[in-house]
Amino acid sequence: MDLHTPPPDLYGRPHADRFMRRLTAFGDRYSPALGSPLLRRNPRRPVGRPTPPLQLVVAARREVAADVVELRLTDPSGGPLPRWQPGAHLRLTLPSGRERHYSLCGDPAERTAYRIAVRRLPGGGGGSVEVHDALHQGTRLTARRPRNGFAFCAEPAVLLLAGGIGVTPLLPMAREAQRHGLDWRLVLVGRSAATLPYADELDDLDPRRVHRRTDDEHGGVPTGAELLGYAPPGAAAYCCGPAPMLAAVQGALDGSPAAALHFERFGAAPITDGEPFTVRLGADGPALAVPADRSALDVLREARPDLPYSCHQGFCGTCEVRLLAGAPDHRDRRLTPEQRAAGALLPCVSRAAEGETLVVDL
Repeated sequence: MDLHTPPPDLYGRPHADRFMRRLTAFGDRYSPALGSPLLRRNPRRPVGRPTPPLQLVVAARREVAADVVELRLTDPSGGPLPRWQPGAHLRLTLPSGRERHYSLCGDPAERTAYRIAVRRLPGGGGGSVEVHDALHQGTRLTARRPRNGFAFCAEPAVLLLAGGIGVTPLLPMAREAQRHGLDWRLVLVGRSAATLPYADELDDLDPRRVHRRTDDEHGGVPTGAELLGYAPPGAAAYCCGPAPMLAAVQGALDGSPAAALHFERFGAAPITDGEPFTVRLGADGPALAVPADRSALDVLREARPDLPYSCHQGFCGTCEVRLLAGAPDHRDRRLTPEQRAAGALLPCVSRAAEGETLVVDL
């Protein structure tokens, strides 16, 4: 039998099977038809309508520690708010137009209100000062729906390490761990007892599992090994705090009782393997030198103080600018390959090779 001779049918008869012949004829017509303009389907999902922002009102405010104010945000109509999980944050638009991310520190089971707590930082970017000075009861705000980049996995044994205001994402995790009967510990770290938000609220969960570790009572800043020493054997550690605290904990993880580490930073991560490069404002604008240890966003904001920003970590997209020329090293966690190809750039984390010039549309 050669390639031109049809095989026998299902019963061994030396002619083509009628059913298979009809099926083949159908496929010969149906398959090309799928590619016709009227039937062709775009393999990409259609772009959905943008989710409208949440409308919120400051229902209550109170001081929960020295220079720390808590806001209780509700729907102006009294309706339920979108669900969230421990570790989620809220992207809030302040009256000035600034956008800032604040961890939700309430109970996820409560659908009628969100709680955030903000420490006043006079030397920061102005967001915390505005929260303290301008957000009073009755103030209307808009926000993006909660997002989570610090998810709680509810391992059987958990150590929560909170540096000052870093307790805000960890407080809901402690509630969740208590609710599910996990073996959990939480260490509150700060300069003094007056600077520790929500210490009493945590004690109400289980005072035996909450440890207050203040610099003034323990002779200075704790080491990473000291903090991880509170971990139950094989525990997953969750850490939120200033950069030196995170670095100390990361460095001491090996050899500690903890088996894994999850963490969230207050701000930008330290720049590693950075090279000096140049950012030019427009094709004919000034050229700004970006040192190896600073971000392009920091340098751009010296020339354009009104340039918006928020997370400093490459996931919110607030500082996005358009790239006109140059070969960037994208280090963000937000932009798609298509967006990057179209010229989108997040200067808070993105860099370039030594001597390279990035021309941005500013």
